[in-house]
Amino acid sequence: MPKKKHYTRTLEGAGNEEKSEPKGGHKSGFVAIVGRPNAGKSTLLNRLVGQKVAIVTSKPQTTRNRIQGFVTRPEGQIVFIDTPGLHSPDSALGRQMMHEVAAALEGIDVLLLMVDASRTPPHADDFLLDRAKRFTGKTILALNKVDGLAKEKLLPLIEAYNKAFQFTAIVPISALEGSGCEKLLAEIFSLLPEGQPYFPEDQVTDQPERFLAAEIVREKAIQAMYHELPYALAVKVDKYEDLPKLLRIEATMNVERDSQKKILIGRKGEMLKNIGTQARKELEQLVDKKIYLGLFVKVVPNWRENPHSVRELDWHAQLEALSEDEHGEE
Repeated sequence: MPKKKHYTRTLEGAGNEEKSEPKGGHKSGFVAIVGRPNAGKSTLLNRLVGQKVAIVTSKPQTTRNRIQGFVTRPEGQIVFIDTPGLHSPDSALGRQMMHEVAAALEGIDVLLLMVDASRTPPHADDFLLDRAKRFTGKTILALNKVDGLAKEKLLPLIEAYNKAFQFTAIVPISALEGSGCEKLLAEIFSLLPEGQPYFPEDQVTDQPERFLAAEIVREKAIQAMYHELPYALAVKVDKYEDLPKLLRIEATMNVERDSQKKILIGRKGEMLKNIGTQARKELEQLVDKKIYLGLFVKVVPNWRENPHSVRELDWHAQLEALSEDEHGEE
């Protein structure tokens, strides 16, 4: 079965097209997925879209940017916006991530609040509910990871959230296994306004493949690394050259200390080689083309605490720089 293609339009232009008059009954709209770190937001996005558009690891705070994924059905199109996990920021990076969450809520039609039901005690999460109370539109609660959860544990949790906030719907799901996901989509479609699709039906995301390359390198590094390194790691693509028979990618893996650089490179470069091999194989499957992937490691001391460094390594800022370069060449 052929994969749907990735959309390569920049984020700034995504979804801004003027729509034609809608056909009767066809729905379209934007839905932000918001929740605590490790609630399963990216897993859900990939599940609903039908292929990987967001990286997934067992480490919290893996998602750092807004990531859009499209679900197109005969009844309409949903533009999902995956967001970083809600937390109290203690660094410039954390503040930037929470800015991404706030930006994702602007102009959306439905807020999808997501909770890890397997970890949450049977009471509502006030920190999460505060975000819902500030949103004036319709809000759905998805209780994730309910596969294997006994009813006697799930029902008190549903009751607690019912008492704490007037959700439009509460849907138990398993993003990993897929149970409840069709019901969740049906609930969302019922709340969307009538309208034409914002994006062509054969496209699943507006993230450029260059962004996906950086994210997959970061994912493979996180999966291979020790506890603290994932949070100190940022990946920036320096070269993305699409040749007739080869896609040439060069990326720099930025860390904060020399000791982290040594871990990332590994003995005789074995760790770096392993990360590169794993990332290259997955990217080749996604883009269906042979890839040369060159990885470099750079120490940027305390970059997470420096707003300038955070912005330099932020994907949106990289897109802006690329856009300026393109305009300058014309």
